[in-house]
Amino acid sequence: MVSGPPPTVRAEGRNMKRCFRERFRGKKILVTGHTGFKGSWLSIWLTELGAEVIGYSLEPPTNPSNFDLCHLQNRMTHIVGDVCDQQKLDAVFAQYKPEIVFHLAAQPIVLASYQDPHETFRTNVMGTACVLDAIRKAGGVNAFVGVTSDKVYKDQGWYWGYRESDTLGGYDPYSASKAAAETVIASYRQSWNQQWQEDQAVKRFSVAPTAIASVRAGNVIGGGDFADFRILPDFMRACMAGEPMQLRNPNSIRPWQHALEPISGYLWLAVHMLDHPEQYNDAWNFGPAEREPVVCEALVKLAAELWGEGCRGYTKQPVKVAAHETKILRVNWDQAAYRLNWMPAYSWQEAVEETVLWWQAYHAQLQSGQVPDMYGVCVDHIQVFVDKARDKDISWAS
Repeated sequence: MVSGPPPTVRAEGRNMKRCFRERFRGKKILVTGHTGFKGSWLSIWLTELGAEVIGYSLEPPTNPSNFDLCHLQNRMTHIVGDVCDQQKLDAVFAQYKPEIVFHLAAQPIVLASYQDPHETFRTNVMGTACVLDAIRKAGGVNAFVGVTSDKVYKDQGWYWGYRESDTLGGYDPYSASKAAAETVIASYRQSWNQQWQEDQAVKRFSVAPTAIASVRAGNVIGGGDFADFRILPDFMRACMAGEPMQLRNPNSIRPWQHALEPISGYLWLAVHMLDHPEQYNDAWNFGPAEREPVVCEALVKLAAELWGEGCRGYTKQPVKVAAHETKILRVNWDQAAYRLNWMPAYSWQEAVEETVLWWQAYHAQLQSGQVPDMYGVCVDHIQVFVDKARDKDISWAS
C-alpha cells in the first residue's frame, strides 16, 4: 500500500506507555463503536499502551473515517456487528474473554435522531442493555465504562454546569435515548451489587460483580471527525474546498474539549475501577478547563485564523432548523477532579489548534496524490497531549 508523506513529529517522545500506571499493557479490552470518531482514538491509544484491543461495531459511519485513514483493521481485532445482535455479542465475549469493556457504539447525532428516532432508541438504549447482558452472562469482565453524553441532563437553560446528581431528561430523541441508557446502566449496576451483597450475606462467595460506570462528556472536537452537522468538521471541509461555511446557531454555548480529554478520563476511571471496584461505580462528568462560556462563533473564528490561506471564512446567517437544539450546555466535573484527581490538559484554544493541525496534515496527504495514512499523525497528537499533561503534573500521565 502506498501511503502519504510521513507525519511531522512534534512530540518530545517521552514514553507514552508509562501512562495510567501501565495498567492496560497486555489487557484484553473490548471497544464497541471502535469505527467511530472517539472509538478510533481510544483504540489507537489503547494499542499504543500495549493492550490487546478487540473492536465490535458496524462499518465506519462516514467515508472517509479516522478508522479507515489509520488502517486500524490491520492493527487490532476488527469485528463487524450490530450492538443489538445479542447472539453475536455473546459469541464475541465467549471467544475473546475481555477484561475491560468501553461501550461507545451509538447513534451520536442530534439532528439524525429526529430523522430516525426508532433507530436511535434501538441502538442507544437496547444496544447498551445487550452489551451489559453479554457481560452478565459471560463473567470475567472487571470493568464496564458506558459512554453516554452531556445531553442526558434535563435542559434547564442554566449558565452553570450540570452535576452528575442533576435531573436527567431529554427533549430530542438523541438526548432522551442517552438518558434512558443511563437508567439501564444504573439498573444493571444496582441489581448486580445487591445480588452479590445478598450472596455474601449467606456465604455463597459468588464472584464479585463487574464494576459499572457511565461517563458524560462535553462536545468533543479533534481530527478524524467526519460526521455531518458538527461545527468543526463542517468548517474544515469548507476550508479544504475553498468555500465559506454557513454558521448555524453562532451564539450557542457548548463545553468544547478535545476528544483526548474525556478519553483520558475514561481510561483513568477504568484504572480506579480495577483497583477499587466498589468505590467508583458511578456516573462521571468530564468537561473542559474553561469555566466561562465559549460560543460557536469563537470556535470557528479561531479555526479560520489558524487555517490561514485558502480559508473563505463563514457567513453568520443562522440556518433555520425545525428541530430543537439546546442553546446553553455546560457540565461540572468537580467529582472527577476531587475523586480521580483528573483535570483537562488543553484550553479550548489549544483543542482547536490541534484539530486544525490534524486536518492540515490530512489535507497535505490528499494533495500529495498518495493514499493517506493518518495513524502516525494520531499517535503524534496523543504523545503531544501526554507531554502537555505531564508538564501540568496531571496524575494519569505521571
